[in-house]
Amino acid sequence: MSSMGGVIITSIEQQWGRVCGRLREEVGEGAFKSWLRPVVLVDLEGGEARIAAPTKFMRDWVAAHYADRIRKLWHAENPDVQSVDVIVVPDRLAARPAAAPPAPAATAPATRTESAMPDRPPESATDFGAILDQRFTFDNFVVGKPNELAHAAARRVAEANSVTFNPLFLYGGVGLGKTHLMHGIAWHIRQKHPERRVLYMSAEKFMYQFIRALRFKDTMTFKELFRSVDVLMIDDVQFISGKDSTQEEFFHTFNALVDQNRQVVISADKSPSDLEGMEERLRSRLGWGLVADIHPTTYELRLGILQAKAETARVEIPAKVMEFLAHKITSNVRELEGALNRITAHAELVHRPVTLESTQELLHDLLRASDRRVTIDEIQKRVAEHYNIKIADMHSARRARTVARPRQVAMYLSKQLTPRSLPEIGRKFGGRDHTTVMHAVKKVEELCSEDRSFAEDVELLRRMLQI
Repeated sequence: MSSMGGVIITSIEQQWGRVCGRLREEVGEGAFKSWLRPVVLVDLEGGEARIAAPTKFMRDWVAAHYADRIRKLWHAENPDVQSVDVIVVPDRLAARPAAAPPAPAATAPATRTESAMPDRPPESATDFGAILDQRFTFDNFVVGKPNELAHAAARRVAEANSVTFNPLFLYGGVGLGKTHLMHGIAWHIRQKHPERRVLYMSAEKFMYQFIRALRFKDTMTFKELFRSVDVLMIDDVQFISGKDSTQEEFFHTFNALVDQNRQVVISADKSPSDLEGMEERLRSRLGWGLVADIHPTTYELRLGILQAKAETARVEIPAKVMEFLAHKITSNVRELEGALNRITAHAELVHRPVTLESTQELLHDLLRASDRRVTIDEIQKRVAEHYNIKIADMHSARRARTVARPRQVAMYLSKQLTPRSLPEIGRKFGGRDHTTVMHAVKKVEELCSEDRSFAEDVELLRRMLQI
């Protein structure tokens, strides 16, 4: 053992052991066990520390997500360490075994440079997978009628000691809170049950990791990693629609986890039955558990969200401005939050009070876009005029083609031009089922691809409605 620059230099095994202990504190036991415990020390030579992972897939993951942090931690232990190289050593006997990670902080030398270490683990880190947003917790989720079922189901999954329904499938339009609820589940489990391994990622990243595993011929490691978790959460599963190989692997991963009574949580922009380009067997499996729809926000919910965000940000926003925003910005919560952020930033930068007039001036582009949004009533009226039928025919049970085809066009345009869900659109057309709307949309799409004149007719209606 020697000393250098006030930092104790010990054997490389001891240094590596302390680095591992610090990493375990930062990333959590689940991530450490899955990604870092299999990594072993090889040697330290010429300022470069070499560590080895058992597979190419794991080597790539550690190099991308942890190598830089390992270098910084090791440099704090030993200033001679300037770089870290992650290599692949399939036979672990060829590598020098790492010392067992010490208990958090207790075995660390009192004389090491603490300024090089963070005081606590990063709040935005997940066990593994995508980064969790620290704003997206259950405490910060505003509950209202449109999302109360989804919220209650998410809390049940997070708090339950056993799987009650599998999978939990959350669906709804953009910016309505699906991702917030999924992050909320992950945060809650991580805090209350740190021993459970949680993997949250987008369907796009799932596909990317699968493709990498295929490329490096390491699909077994991929399967082991994804099928060894306690909770798997995949966001925006509609992304893998039409991607047969990824769907096949996801199907088997899903089945393996469900068979082991592991929790699966999925989100999408449509219900399982409406996911186009998805295999029938996968759509069926996704609908096995609880399917919870997050409906578009109501005025009361939007107002509640604004009040909660303003309170969290500790900014004073006049009640009239809040009410104005809740009335005008109805598309999704993201636009609502974006408007509030713009208002507060402007007030802080120019040091002027927030007024209704300044809000209208500042958000003129956003408000103009909101004003242009089309309603289903407007679509029905314009389509009825165009085809010379009565508006009442939009709600009637008449099946004559002269009435049924315009009705289908109106349903199609309602799906394309409004944020309303299929069940909501069906209710506006005489209480029809969402499958009727889905059929109408598919039929119009088919006719547009087959009949150029019909396609031009539909496009003309679309342009007239968007003016």
